[in-house]
Amino acid sequence: MKKIVLLFAILFFSAGVTFGQFSFGIKVGYNASKLHTSLDSIKSSFNSGFHFGAFFRFGKKVYVQPEAYYTLQGGIFQNNVSNTVNNWKQNVTVGTLDIPVLVGFKLLNLKVVNWRIMAGPMVSFVVNSKIKNVSLTGPIENSNINKLNWYVQVGTGVDVLFLTLDIRYQVGLNQMIKSAQGTTGLAYSLNATNNMWVVSLGFKI
Repeated sequence: MKKIVLLFAILFFSAGVTFGQFSFGIKVGYNASKLHTSLDSIKSSFNSGFHFGAFFRFGKKVYVQPEAYYTLQGGIFQNNVSNTVNNWKQNVTVGTLDIPVLVGFKLLNLKVVNWRIMAGPMVSFVVNSKIKNVSLTGPIENSNINKLNWYVQVGTGVDVLFLTLDIRYQVGLNQMIKSAQGTTGLAYSLNATNNMWVVSLGFKI
């Protein structure tokens, strides 16, 4: 909770300092996420999703951009042990409310077009989740998913008139799924962190 309060304090302070120029918009996009696990016996793969929400931008050449959007993401886990009939496969789908606060710099700043780079922290709240057993019954359950997660986003973007295109990569700072226990009682220390590519198209209003 202290981290959340600090994040919003930084947001409002930065907004006050850079209020010389302000813009607001909505955004939609595609994301590809992968829940990386530390277990060699568990294979994980990318899962496609989407996001939509809004963004604010304060500042000129150097700017602060807080955002809020809903993201549908997740990953696929598969037990990959040879010579066993107990291999399982699960599709983990997670819906989150994501709030990044980015600091950006315009490398090219013209009237019609600009080119930007950005980086900053993001807090993510899990609002819904779904576990699908593709083959057999796997160990992961909804209760195993951490409801509050932290990330760092880095990326680049281009603005053309009222359109804005961003490409970012976000790295998980904590374990979204730490451990899980199967129906046979076998425990899995997944230590799964969530990394994701994010591509979004925004419209300034």
